[in-house]
Amino acid sequence: MSFNSLVFLIYLVVVLVLYYVLPHKIRWAMLLIASYFFYAYWNFALIFLILTTTLTSYLSGLLMEKTERQGVKNLLLVTTLVVCIGFLVFFKYFNFLSGSVTSLIRLFGGEADDFFLELILPVGISFYTFQTLSYVIDVYRGTIDAEKHIGYFALFVSFFPQLVAGPIERPQDLIPQLKAEHKPDKDNLLQGFKIMAAGFVKKVVVADTLSVYVNAVYNAADLGQVTGLSVLLATVLFVVQIYCDFSGYSDIATGCAKMMGIELTVNFDRPLSSESLDELWSRWHISLNSWFRDYIYLPLNYRAIGKKHLKARIYLNLLIVFFISGLWHGANWTFVIWGLYNGICQVLEGALKKPKSAICSKFGWTENGSKTRLIRILKTNAILMLGLIMFRSNTVGNAFAFFGKLFSDWSFSAEYFSDTFSLMGMDVVGAVTSALVVAVMFAVDKFIIRTRGKDVLCGEKAACVNTGYIYIIWLIAVAWLFLIANGLSSGFIYFQF
Repeated sequence: MSFNSLVFLIYLVVVLVLYYVLPHKIRWAMLLIASYFFYAYWNFALIFLILTTTLTSYLSGLLMEKTERQGVKNLLLVTTLVVCIGFLVFFKYFNFLSGSVTSLIRLFGGEADDFFLELILPVGISFYTFQTLSYVIDVYRGTIDAEKHIGYFALFVSFFPQLVAGPIERPQDLIPQLKAEHKPDKDNLLQGFKIMAAGFVKKVVVADTLSVYVNAVYNAADLGQVTGLSVLLATVLFVVQIYCDFSGYSDIATGCAKMMGIELTVNFDRPLSSESLDELWSRWHISLNSWFRDYIYLPLNYRAIGKKHLKARIYLNLLIVFFISGLWHGANWTFVIWGLYNGICQVLEGALKKPKSAICSKFGWTENGSKTRLIRILKTNAILMLGLIMFRSNTVGNAFAFFGKLFSDWSFSAEYFSDTFSLMGMDVVGAVTSALVVAVMFAVDKFIIRTRGKDVLCGEKAACVNTGYIYIIWLIAVAWLFLIANGLSSGFIYFQF
């Protein structure tokens, strides 16, 4: 079930009514049934995956806590990793690995037939797999107690707002909230509704509007017609599209949970205003990047302590994390290369930190001056944008073709501009609309920050924000009707991950 559907809105109203009408002691059961219905609505047959993952990790946690033998704990951890990651690898990466091995054999002169299975990628599998693994690893480490109530644990794994595309929650944060009694609260309902509305604007008004122009370039049947300007414009718009698509989903999920009195992890914190790559990845998809930090990067660094070439090992660990992050995003070499690209860029940024400071001092530039900060923001977004060319491209060959166009195919003739905008399907109205929806993105981000209480509002400012949300609701309604009428409404990008 997709958030941007009429079915979901009806479903949400029913769930909220039942949630506050039913006694607290059986709310978990209703939420669990509702969450499984939410998942099964997409594909009922694959619900056995989330059930098996849940049962395996639940039993593993209980048995780990009961035994004092380290060997048994190790066996339980390995078993859980094999089951959970095994499902993920089989459904998401089997055909990718099979095709890569076949291509490698042919590259060295061997003969091999293609072998692919007709597999459906289970929606949300990358997210709920990581969520259950964090629980099992934390129990193994002894940092949390195993959950005894299988119903609450199953709800932790399948809680519908964040089931399909996160945020990836930690058990110590979410389970206690699921167990707590939440009474109807006007502020929670209103705040949750506002955050949801802002998320819908990001998705329906901004992301889906810009996707038309992005797809026209990146899905072009004839790459020969693509120009350097069209690649630049499409990529800039894609940066905004993917941010609004994914952060919009996270906002809708956060708003849904907030209506029930549950606080989910803030998954995005205005990352496009970051001044460095390190800052960018600490503010973009926060729950995933913190997962990689806590369960892969820091353990690898801990093992490197006391060994030679510590800094080199830390940089290598950073590359390993970004490689895994790229692979996590999709079974395609474009994602793997994208991950390695970002890892290399972050290693270079760290290695060049001192030389950059020395250059600033030599020329008398103030590191925290407004102009210097603006340059750093533009540099960070330029690196992000170049990486997203690989991320968005359908194949590695297409990506290199786009890079070639971006750095060579330029002209300032009227015919060149006409061809560019014709390819993108963009006229004057489209150009103005694109600029307006990008401005809407920045305005909506500010509304969300104020709604979450980071800015204290009263009097005229509070009235202004409330009036703003009235316009937001109208924007959603008009844009949604337009997209549906023209067949342009689309699913969330991160559903494929």
